[in-house]
Amino acid sequence: MRTSYREQLVALAASIAEICGLATIAMETATRALLRADLVLAERVISEHEQIIAACVAVEESAFVLLVRHQPVAGDLRTVVTSIQNVFDIERMGVLAKHVARVTVRRHPEVAVPGEVAGDFAEMGRVAVKLGRATQQALLMRDVETATSIDDEDDAMDALHAHLFVMVMDREWRHGVPSAIDVTMLGRFYERFADHAVEICRRVNFQVLGEPYPGDVTPA
Repeated sequence: MRTSYREQLVALAASIAEICGLATIAMETATRALLRADLVLAERVISEHEQIIAACVAVEESAFVLLVRHQPVAGDLRTVVTSIQNVFDIERMGVLAKHVARVTVRRHPEVAVPGEVAGDFAEMGRVAVKLGRATQQALLMRDVETATSIDDEDDAMDALHAHLFVMVMDREWRHGVPSAIDVTMLGRFYERFADHAVEICRRVNFQVLGEPYPGDVTPA
């Protein structure tokens, strides 16, 4: 029975990492769709989102079954409870990718982002994917080193987000209010994607070491 329980814990971690990978692929695809005004790619992200939701529900149910049947304590309890929290963050990451895709659909056949900020969004997409993949690795391998090494990428995302805000507030902005709103919302979607990845990595640190990530605070 104990071996089966351990196998279930390993399977739980693997399933959560897999869903994180799906959310990361969704954001990668949504970014390509955004920059190319690619309606087919955008609609694929939207339609495949239900797979992420279904997988999240299944994994969450598995985690609750582990809680009820085995009543874990100490490190195992941390693992199961934080796994449930991680599922929520991953689900939100998938939702944010879907939001990016929806902006593409709404503005099609026009490109939703003006040329002068396209480079910023290409970089935000790159950073988001790098964070997502690092988070997937941290989840799968309980890799504290990877989990604690993502701060620089998160800082880069924050800087890109701040730069976008400066751009749309500049008097030289000539693309109108609707475009400014789109750019502002899109920047927020990428920034929040990164925030959720960071929260998951902080929980990996807590799972393995039993102590909060240094300077850990829950964002408002």
